[in-house]
Amino acid sequence: MTSNPSEMCGVVLTGHGGLDKLEFRTDLAVPRPETGEVLVRVAAAGVNNTDINTRIGWYSKAVTEGTDAGGSGASGSDDVDAADASWTGAPLVFPRIQGADATGRIVAVGEGVADARVGERVLCRAVSDTGTDPGSYEAWTLGSERDGAFAQFVTLPAVDAFVVDTELTDLELAALPCAYSTAEGMLHRIGLEAERVLITGASGGVGGAAIQLAKLRGARVVAVASASKAQQVLALGADVVVDRGAPLLDQVDAGSFDVVVDLVAGPAWPDLLDALRRGGRYITAGAIAGPIVELDVRTLYLRDLTLAGSTHQPREVFEQLVSYVNAGSLRPTVAATFPLAEIRAAQELFLSKRFVGKIVLEVG
Repeated sequence: MTSNPSEMCGVVLTGHGGLDKLEFRTDLAVPRPETGEVLVRVAAAGVNNTDINTRIGWYSKAVTEGTDAGGSGASGSDDVDAADASWTGAPLVFPRIQGADATGRIVAVGEGVADARVGERVLCRAVSDTGTDPGSYEAWTLGSERDGAFAQFVTLPAVDAFVVDTELTDLELAALPCAYSTAEGMLHRIGLEAERVLITGASGGVGGAAIQLAKLRGARVVAVASASKAQQVLALGADVVVDRGAPLLDQVDAGSFDVVVDLVAGPAWPDLLDALRRGGRYITAGAIAGPIVELDVRTLYLRDLTLAGSTHQPREVFEQLVSYVNAGSLRPTVAATFPLAEIRAAQELFLSKRFVGKIVLEVG
């Protein structure tokens, strides 16, 4: 068996802040798989909002602006409190190799893992509850609580490396773990069936994934996106696209949706609740337009609405996602690719929002 190198290329995050906190290096130590773990040679890694949020410390309660605020993702925020600036609310440990999206092949195994797993093509679970208390909502993310995919090699629990048998390319596979599991987790938690659903942020990675996954459930999808992206969002499977630049309730009827899947929040948030029918359900896993919203509690209780958040993902969420992949039911849109060394340029394009789908880094 060919031995693995002792050093690798990768990008380290040296602290909360701007793009200058991302350093490409060629002398990083290749990690060793511990008991119950595997070592994966990373072929490709996707870029996600959580990478930006973690880098700039947006999860800190001290930050009240959206991640789409001018320049915040490139320059960082002056308001960050490092004590609660990770999505778990615990301080992040630096330096950290980010990257929640990993696909590649297993090249080594730790104690207790079968040698036969070496050579498997795998998709790595991005948000995991492996090792946490059963029944709790504890979770950790690859690239946040442990080093992730922005490097040539990554370790993770063997049970979180899922074998894939698919014609999808490595670049396409790398678009899946974080965005698609986030979307699948939302639809799973809110119990979406063949219903009427409104999806915000529909041109982004999670929004586009939610469209595809909602259609697999037989839902009728109305997507919110910029008018310039409408045709591309329709191509993802949306039945109707409404313009995010115009008032929502000028384009859809109040009380006309069973479910709202929201990634945006921000000033227009009250309209999302008004778009729900009595007894409707709202779920969110993001707030790119701003985390602070106005809620008239009377709207909530007089109309018997259900509001839910979604971060923790039970294991069956990723298992279901992989089953879709292996069945050939999903094909993500890759908007652009960059070499790993050009991660700053990739994140600059990501922040511009001038694309539909996912931006992916070529690693292997």
